[in-house]
Amino acid sequence: MAQITASMVKELREKTDAPMMECKNALVEADGDMARAEELLRVKLGSKASKAASRITAEGLVNVYIADDAKTGSIVEVNCETDFVAKNDDFIAFVDDIAKLIADKNPADAAALGELAFRDGTVESVRAALIGKIGENISVRRFQRFVTDNKLAQYVHGGKISVIVDFAGDDEVGKDVAMHVAAMKPKALSADQVPAADIETERSVAAQKAAESGKPANIVEKMVEGAVNKYLKEVTLLSQPFVKNDKQSIEQMLKENNASVAAYAIYVVGEGIERRNEDFAAEVAAVTGA
Repeated sequence: MAQITASMVKELREKTDAPMMECKNALVEADGDMARAEELLRVKLGSKASKAASRITAEGLVNVYIADDAKTGSIVEVNCETDFVAKNDDFIAFVDDIAKLIADKNPADAAALGELAFRDGTVESVRAALIGKIGENISVRRFQRFVTDNKLAQYVHGGKISVIVDFAGDDEVGKDVAMHVAAMKPKALSADQVPAADIETERSVAAQKAAESGKPANIVEKMVEGAVNKYLKEVTLLSQPFVKNDKQSIEQMLKENNASVAAYAIYVVGEGIERRNEDFAAEVAAVTGA
């Protein structure tokens, strides 16, 4: 029996993009024969898995899972290459099941998630098998788990925008807040949670605009502070005008309903991913040699 080293497993993984344990098992079965092990993985996972590994995944789904007691839940984004695959039943089921698994098992990060037992293998092995079956790269991009003594509410818009809210109050209020977040996409719950870098950027822009006014320094300072305060009001959930009644802020609506919001998360599919600008005709011509 040949000795299977870590470097052999690493080499096979780089060739096939198969999960580490699958690579090791294939090498054991092939008695250390790299070519045979690769062949075994091709049979099991399909030749598409490794070819897809380097392709951009900017489409996909975002989803929310909330347990029956409404106190534990998760939000997750799983990406693929095309919107067509995002509508595939197997892909949808994978996203749904991953969301539940995250809430149930609380993995620390994507690597830990990949190692969790899942269906007839691990998350990583099932992902690789799904790549082989569908023919597109698939990746679990990000996720967040929520546990609360209050309640969780959700809103999912076509699988492209998902929101989870940790709140106290009537269920309808929680749903309204989730829908508001999806529509208005606040950067933070309150002003003290807005990233300092974002505030400084707004302050710098406002200062440059105010300086061009030619007004006295004390007036310029007030103009800058006014612009920053306006920005904070626009990007913080509690200060935003409620989408169902713009005469009151979210904070006022919550107070009126004896409710509160402790936290929230919003995921938008592909947010921040650089998408390729593909010329389909050129791609076909390249493949056919035209």
